[in-house]
Amino acid sequence: MKKKKLNNYAFIDSQNLYLGVKSQGWKLDYARFRVYLKEKYQVNQAFIFIGYVTGNESLYTALQHAGYIGVFKPTLPIKKGNKVIIKGNVDAELVLHTMVELPNYDKVVIVSGDGDFHCLLEYLDKEKKLLKLLVPNERGFSRLLRKFRKYVVFLHDLREKVEYRKHKKERE
Repeated sequence: MKKKKLNNYAFIDSQNLYLGVKSQGWKLDYARFRVYLKEKYQVNQAFIFIGYVTGNESLYTALQHAGYIGVFKPTLPIKKGNKVIIKGNVDAELVLHTMVELPNYDKVVIVSGDGDFHCLLEYLDKEKKLLKLLVPNERGFSRLLRKFRKYVVFLHDLREKVEYRKHKKERE
């Protein structure tokens, strides 16, 4: 008997993903991660939520070539002391898109450890739509999300599969 092909989606908090992995001393290979999502969880659509910063167009193009659908939010420069921090919180956009797309997917993979997504995860769990919660950093994993532990996979456990490695040409 043939296994039913699922139509799963992923919704990715890019800042939580990037900073969570970086804080552990490694870099994510976004192309390998996209392949992992497709092969492991049958993710057909992977939405990556990211603050738009002029000058980062090559990054956005690379993400799209790797198979992500970019959802961009305008950013604001905020001065903190003598530093300027770029702020582009994408939480509301991620929640909204997850709900708007609800009729279009079988199950969902959320990539974040942010407690702001508690109510979204609660709803997805209740509706039996939550497949996995991929958490970038175990230390940054919100206590609010512990009740969803059965869905959790920590990215450090996937490091061998999704870590960026310099290609031979780049090292020369």
